[in-house]
Parts: sequence; C-alpha cells; structure tokens
Amino acid sequence: MKVYLESFGCSASQASAEIMKASVERLGHKLLEPGVADQAEVYICNSCTVKYTTEQKILYKIRSMGEKNVEVIVSGCMPEVQLEDILHANPEAHILGVNAISRLGELLSSIEQRKMRGQLEGEHFEFRTSEPLGFLNVPRERSNPNIHICQISQGCNFACSYCIVKHARGKLRSFPPDEIVEDIRTAVAEGCREIWLTSQDDSQYGMDTGVRLPELLRMISKIPGDFKVRVGMMNPFSVLPILDDLVEAFDSDKIFKLLHLPIQSASHSVLKRMNRLHKMDAVDKIINTFSARFDDLSLFTDIIVGFCDETDEDFKETVEWVQKYRPEKINISRYSPRPHTKAFSYRNLDSRILVQRSHELHKVCEQVKLGSKQAIIGWEGRVFVSKYTEMGDVLTRTDAYRPVVIRGSNLKPGQYADVEIVAAKPGYFLGKLLK
Repeated sequence: MKVYLESFGCSASQASAEIMKASVERLGHKLLEPGVADQAEVYICNSCTVKYTTEQKILYKIRSMGEKNVEVIVSGCMPEVQLEDILHANPEAHILGVNAISRLGELLSSIEQRKMRGQLEGEHFEFRTSEPLGFLNVPRERSNPNIHICQISQGCNFACSYCIVKHARGKLRSFPPDEIVEDIRTAVAEGCREIWLTSQDDSQYGMDTGVRLPELLRMISKIPGDFKVRVGMMNPFSVLPILDDLVEAFDSDKIFKLLHLPIQSASHSVLKRMNRLHKMDAVDKIINTFSARFDDLSLFTDIIVGFCDETDEDFKETVEWVQKYRPEKINISRYSPRPHTKAFSYRNLDSRILVQRSHELHKVCEQVKLGSKQAIIGWEGRVFVSKYTEMGDVLTRTDAYRPVVIRGSNLKPGQYADVEIVAAKPGYFLGKLLK
C-alpha cells in the first residue's frame, strides 16, 4: 500500500514518526515523499493537541482524507483525549494509541486484509497499549541521518492547569537507562553525531525509578565516539532538587551547554493559576548556577501570553524578565484553552489582548536577539560539525549550541573545527575557518 505519514508537535512526536516510517517500509509498503498525500492509500496523522489551531488543522486533514476514500490512521496524543472529535470528523478513522507505535504493522496488516476481502468501509480498528512499547532500540527512518532523537521517558508527574499532554500521556514512566545507552550507542555506530534527549520534561527522568538525569548523562557521556548531546526541556521545579548534580553532569565535552528552561510567565500570581510549582527566585538560582559554571551558556525558554486573568502588570513582569536574562530563543504561545484541563473552566481574556501582547513580546524578543547576536560576531572558538544543510554547506554548533554555517568546506559531521563568527543571519551565524 502507498502510505503517507504527516507528523505534528514536539521532538518526541517526531521520534515516533521516524519509528513508524521505518515500520512502514520494513513491511514492504511504499512510504510516499512529502507533498504527495493525494497519492496515498493510507494516511497516517501523528497528531498533537497542545494548541487549538493545530487540533483544527488535524481534524480538517483527517476529514478531507476520509472524504477521498483514503484509509486514515490517527496516532499521537489526540486519540487519548479527543477520540470523539476524531470520530466525528471521520467515523472510519483507525486509532493507534500514543503508547502503541510498535503495533503499527498489525494495524496496516488489518487494513490490507480488509481491502483484499473487498470490504471498503465499516470496520474501524483500534490498537492501544497501557505501557509505552517500541520507543528504543528499533529501526528508524530519520529526518536527518546525522541526528538521533532519543525519547527517555513517557508522561509527567505534575499537573499544570493548562496542559493537556499529561492527560494524553499519563504518569511518568522512565525508560531503563541501559536501554537508552544502547539506543544511543547504536545510533552513533550508524553515523549519528547529534543526539537529542527528549520527553515531556527531561529533568523528571528517574523520579519513578531512582536513576536520575545526571546519572543518565554520565552514562551517555561514557559512550565511545564523536557525538554531542542536546538535553531537552527541563522544568524549573524538577531541576531544582537535582541542580548541583545536574551542573556537574553537564560538565562533559559531549553535552551542549544549552539550558532549555520554560518559565511560561514571570508573574507569581499567573504561575499559581497555572499550577506551576516554582517561584522566579528558583529560576534565577538555576540560571545563575549554570552561568557560574559555564562561561558560554545558551538559554532557551517558553512563554504563554494571555493566560486566564493575566493583568498588564503580570505581562510587564514577564517582559522585564526577558529583558534581564535575554534568552537566545523564546517559544511564545498565545494561551489556548484545552479540554480536560483545570484551566478550561477559567475565564479567558479577550482574544485581542492575546494578539497585542504576543506582538509586543515578539518585538521585545527580536530586539534582545539582535543585540545578543551582534555581541557574538567576532567570536572565535571550537565548533562541532552537526549536519549538512540543504545547500550542501555544513551546520556546526558551538559548545553552547549556537548554529554556525560554514560554506565551501570539506568538513564532515562529527569533526571539530576552529572558526570565527563573521555575520549573523535570522536563524544562524556565518563562520569562517581559522587557519
């Protein structure tokens, strides 16, 4: 069968999509290239439900593909929390639970057998598992052959009032550290030179098993080979209990000095309504502790603007925090009420306020990034070659994960080079090799 797979959402979702693509090809089906969904016999939608706009786009996709008599499979988070919406859009959509990606082959076989019987409609398949299976040490069709996305856990032990992902993925289940190490060891042997550790919150890893993230990082750092590790998002309230040990573990040549610390808001009253279990002094402590240890550190964060009852003063506190700490990347989201969450019953702000605050914060962030980038021009130091660009150049990373493109070189992924940053572009820097 001709299969088209489209994936939405986070890097964990992307990792699942890579595993499912490999499963499609291993079973002898034809995996279609991007942009030719109209040729598909089976359309797989690896869904995300974090934002209302994404949810509506997905519902449109599965409805329209069904109307074209294409078999539709919906995987990812949406089937766990919005099954009725999916079946309303397409009553014949097949369901692959968020933990059941290893069962895609069974589902495709069931669909194929039904087609061979000449039964074209009326039978709806659901494949689910209670525990996450098939996320590690399985074949993958990677989006980039040099980057391996390793999911280290499933679920979350906390309950932010706006977050639907907790309802979709359940409580924290940390994957065995030896299986994670073997998964990464295999990826390095296959030529991957950049490893992304992903989950709903990396710093929660091991809260349920005892082997915490710092120990896992030390185990990964001992794997032979030339590769670098990008540690994904870590919430302040789960970083704080392991802070000193985590900083020690980050002090490895194989770990990028990148701190992705989502604050969501700098207002304590907003954080309380969000049920975020941290105060801003804890955030300050985490950033200052990392900065004191690592001279060159990149800070990423996530911010939700226009959360329920957010005042002008609340928003101002967030803007001032951004201006003070100057994160190099800020993922800005307008608050989107999600079903099944506590905040779904809260009073929402006028949508015009969300738009205005979003535009204002984006403007502040652009000013911050422009100033930061200009200050980095002229930097000299060692970079790690991550991957080739679409133009045939190489994308390298500084130890702080800053992207530096080198043109016209013979560098290969996994190598190191000494460069000077000579210019700043919107999404990266340009560098030249030092003799």
